[in-house]
Amino acid sequence: KVVQRGPGGDLPYRIRYMGIYLAVETRSGMVVSWDRKTSVHIQLHQRYKGRVCGLCGNFDGNALNDFTTRSQSVVGDVLEFGNSWKFSPSCPDARAPKDPCTANPYRKSWAQKQCSIINSATFSACRSQVDSTRYYEACVSDACACDTGGDCECFCTAVAAYARACHEVGGLTCLNSEQNPPLCHNYELRVLCCNYEPCGTSQPPTSTPAWNTPSPVHTLPTT
Repeated sequence: KVVQRGPGGDLPYRIRYMGIYLAVETRSGMVVSWDRKTSVHIQLHQRYKGRVCGLCGNFDGNALNDFTTRSQSVVGDVLEFGNSWKFSPSCPDARAPKDPCTANPYRKSWAQKQCSIINSATFSACRSQVDSTRYYEACVSDACACDTGGDCECFCTAVAAYARACHEVGGLTCLNSEQNPPLCHNYELRVLCCNYEPCGTSQPPTSTPAWNTPSPVHTLPTT
């Protein structure tokens, strides 16, 4: 929705619908894709490589320095990193959240069982290229946290983050309900569990906008 527009001229962006994704493509060379649920992906033109900063990293191809603070220090603590990029100094610092599985212990075993697909044979070809540890931990955390509905959605989004990372390095060609029944087994809403596959028509838009050629930014698992 356009909330304000200056006089004359074309809008500096356009909106496209690609399968389950809504994509906003800007003339400046950025594409933001949203699945209209819980996942957002950002792509930038190659000219921005190493020239951006903030919560999404610096787009230099090195994930080890993504936690670079506003003062240009590389840190290991996610809170220190995140708090350094506050929009206003008057905003309070974010605090360490309580572990979702501790807060909702009755969900822990279910979450661990469902998320174990990340460490299963389904992704065996990928694990040598993309470490599954942090994706599995994020999946369990998200699955434990979704205690007021959306169980399938939270779990599938977390698994999809790892599937996408595998797909980007060539460690996963396709993942769908026919080739991988366990991912979607026993879920009534097939669209929630099976339309996150990194193949076919459900893949996030990668077509090149008329004014740029985007390239993927480092993607973090959901938290």
